[in-house]
Amino acid sequence: MSGFVISCGGTGGHLSPGIALAESLNAAGHESHLLISRKDVDSRLVSGYPQLDFIRSPGSGFSWKPIQFIKFNVQQLRALVFAVRLLSEKKPDAVIGFGGFLTVGVVFAGFVKGCPVILHEANRKPGRAIRLMSGFARRIYLPSGVSLRSLPPKTVRHLGYPVRKEIRPLSRDEARKRLGIDITGKLLLVLGGSQGALALNRWVKENFEKLADQGISVLCVTGLMKESRGQLERVSQDGHTAKAYFMPFTNQMAEVLSSADLVVSRAGAGSIAEFMRCRLPSILVPYPHATDNHQSANAQFVEQQGGAVVVAQEKLPQLIDEVTETIFNDFLLNELRSNLQRMDRDNSADYIVSDLESILAEAKEVE
Repeated sequence: MSGFVISCGGTGGHLSPGIALAESLNAAGHESHLLISRKDVDSRLVSGYPQLDFIRSPGSGFSWKPIQFIKFNVQQLRALVFAVRLLSEKKPDAVIGFGGFLTVGVVFAGFVKGCPVILHEANRKPGRAIRLMSGFARRIYLPSGVSLRSLPPKTVRHLGYPVRKEIRPLSRDEARKRLGIDITGKLLLVLGGSQGALALNRWVKENFEKLADQGISVLCVTGLMKESRGQLERVSQDGHTAKAYFMPFTNQMAEVLSSADLVVSRAGAGSIAEFMRCRLPSILVPYPHATDNHQSANAQFVEQQGGAVVVAQEKLPQLIDEVTETIFNDFLLNELRSNLQRMDRDNSADYIVSDLESILAEAKEVE
């Protein structure tokens, strides 16, 4: 049995694949400890996994604003000290980083202590932490076709996004029943990622009447930082009742994804991977201020593969037409589902576990 410390906190896009990998490591008889942040989004998500070992670390996100920049550096120093103590206590066989502000401290601590460093990048434009720490890595997992400069080929493996085991397609009626969604007809899901998206939440409220008049109900996951609950209802002229459901967060993502006919979403790598797994057609609206514009790169790749439609945020006024044209086009929806199935690989977590075992076995042979 080997032990691993997995740095994956800060956003759902980092934490979800960390959980997926920990599940596969534990199933293979290994031990894993997941390093997470103290943010609410981490606390909400990990509450559904009492069988896993989560450890909260100091840390804060990067910002060039003077006060935030000072806070970031102070917290990074605290996180480094915390990581050194943690690795001394747990004595893991490898450290795994999924990016984000928590990764830097624990990866540097692992390198200094001679612990193999493994990195995973989910986005099609590698993030700042992954780029910064790449020179310390024994192995880096990247999306297909993505590369990092100056890395020897033996360091890189191209694998997809580890998806949690419970994210799997369910029947639409069963999913809606579990969620308590009492509607007939089409359901549009709107997601802003783990942080939420004010622009998409506002779009739902401004356009619900138009959607309802077309017989389209809405399920909007607003995000914890834009917390909103409630329900709207409208009866159209033909007597059809449409509803809009608002929730800040859910641990029932398989049900949420399976309940919908179409999703409007930001273009985080984790969301896209889960749409693939549940065969859910999407209209992607990349967050225009994402670091290195990585969401646009994610969205463009999926669109080129025939798995999604992309609408830029500055074209949100056109989104209502795109939604109504897509959600009632069964031929297009079936084409999108077929392409998503083609793009979806077997769970990458199992391949990563096998590769990690090979890396540790080679290291023992060298010793």
